[in-house]
Amino acid sequence: MKPLRIGALARQTGTNAPTIRYYEEIGLLPSAGRQAGNQRVYGEADVRSLTFIRRCREFGFSIEQVRSLLALVQNPASSCTGARDLAKAHLTTVRSKLAELKALERSIAGFVTSCDATCVGGAAPDCVILGDLSNGCGKPGPAQRRSRAEPQRPKLSRAV
Repeated sequence: MKPLRIGALARQTGTNAPTIRYYEEIGLLPSAGRQAGNQRVYGEADVRSLTFIRRCREFGFSIEQVRSLLALVQNPASSCTGARDLAKAHLTTVRSKLAELKALERSIAGFVTSCDATCVGGAAPDCVILGDLSNGCGKPGPAQRRSRAEPQRPKLSRAV
């Protein structure tokens, strides 16, 4: 394989040059070799590594999780159980976030239902949605007190 410049590597792996430089800076990718004129050059191993990193990020793995997965890939003596355990922990996190998003969906749907039932087309200050959002802390606003379909408020973690 002919050495690649950063733009060619970016196109071939579906990333971009600033991301490649960032991954080098934080040590996910080894520092690139340099050509005359100090231009970065990359080889087949870089293509494989960057493709792996990009795919991990597409699956939502954090930078530290990607670092751990890379260490497993680069160590022929490592066991696949390390990758499985990391993926299993990530799956648990994803499922938790999904549950939070489903609760959020139910709440927003409740807002819309309440608005349709009590105040749609009325004055904005009397809107159930705006009243609930304005009052926070679970305190119902005047428009909400009239509503029979009060939306549930999920408790979301800061990770969402």
